[in-house]
Amino acid sequence: MAEPKKIVVLGGGYAGITAALKLQKQLARGEADVTLVNKHDYHYFTTQLHKPAAGTGSPDHARVGIRDILNPRRVAVLKRTVEKIDPAGKKVLTDEGDIPYDVLIVALGGEPETFGIPGLTEHALFIRSLSSVRYIREHIKYQFALFKQDEDRTERLTFVVGGAGLTGIEFVGELVNRIPELCRYHDVDPALVNIFVVEAAPAALPGFDADLVDYAVDLLRRKGVVFKLGIPVKKCTSEGVEIGDGEFIRAGTVIWAGGVRGSRVLEASGFETTRGRVVVNPYLQAPGHGEIFVIGDSSIVLNDQGKPYPPSAQIAIQQGEAAARNAIALLRGREMAPFKYFYRGTVASLGKGEAIGSVGKYKVKGAKAAILKKIVDGRYLFKIGGVRLLIRKMAFFS
Repeated sequence: MAEPKKIVVLGGGYAGITAALKLQKQLARGEADVTLVNKHDYHYFTTQLHKPAAGTGSPDHARVGIRDILNPRRVAVLKRTVEKIDPAGKKVLTDEGDIPYDVLIVALGGEPETFGIPGLTEHALFIRSLSSVRYIREHIKYQFALFKQDEDRTERLTFVVGGAGLTGIEFVGELVNRIPELCRYHDVDPALVNIFVVEAAPAALPGFDADLVDYAVDLLRRKGVVFKLGIPVKKCTSEGVEIGDGEFIRAGTVIWAGGVRGSRVLEASGFETTRGRVVVNPYLQAPGHGEIFVIGDSSIVLNDQGKPYPPSAQIAIQQGEAAARNAIALLRGREMAPFKYFYRGTVASLGKGEAIGSVGKYKVKGAKAAILKKIVDGRYLFKIGGVRLLIRKMAFFS
């Protein structure tokens, strides 16, 4: 009797977890051996990292154990770091040995894109993982403590966020809610705190209608945020950032949320990439490698006009399901289906009880949008973990 084919999924983010769940549900027992490889034994909610980063939520609430989601009898989980993919040898090289595959689903996620701006890698902080947001959370508190030891160093209370996209704005929305609590605890005058958002594009929150963007920016401005739009970050140092035509903002904290690129593993493995992303075919396969599917932030999917869809959790989830279906079809010798992306709208949190969102032709803001955000988050929790996970996590997602 022939051995079952091996399907390997790399990465436990939105795309990888969704793919593994779909394989678990749709493959017959013994039809294939499925393995998920991830450097952590947990799945974390990337779209919720702004809360623990600002200190308005616990980092532990932004994750769930992978073995609490997947059935270990149907999907093996290996906690390893992927170093390289060997398409010719059909194996994945990791820090603890090689893993052979017949079908590979690459969902390694993204990494911060600094666009070559000097000093960002060395001096800025990045909202990219649970460990990074734990550090940011403690760093912010430490700046207040340091200021109390030397109250001439007011730059300790200046925060610069580079990038006015979804991540940057949602983080700022939480930070402005956190600042009053920190000021009370450390006996600091709130008027001494400065928050800057620096964005090279002429407007914040690309993809949202102008009236929703205006609502978000006006709300945050009323809470003390200073926006510098159409002004790029030129350099980051240990003392702050240089922006525009030479203006320097002295700051104790610089958070970079200005872009994401694909995994460097794909570049190291010889795939043709653009900023670490592979332009996949309509079936989500890597060009020239019919047994390799690339999804999530590691991929570029082109729309009907030949333009790439922006990376997001919702497209990653849909890709995960589609890649799993096509992987099963490939094993069974059946026809695969081209990937079709269904845009369901976008919601941006602006802090507790505030958000903006668009669903179809409808636009919402304020408390209604905040409720919509809870519904979107709850839907994903239910999808991956059922009612039990929904009940466990919804307090954090509120």
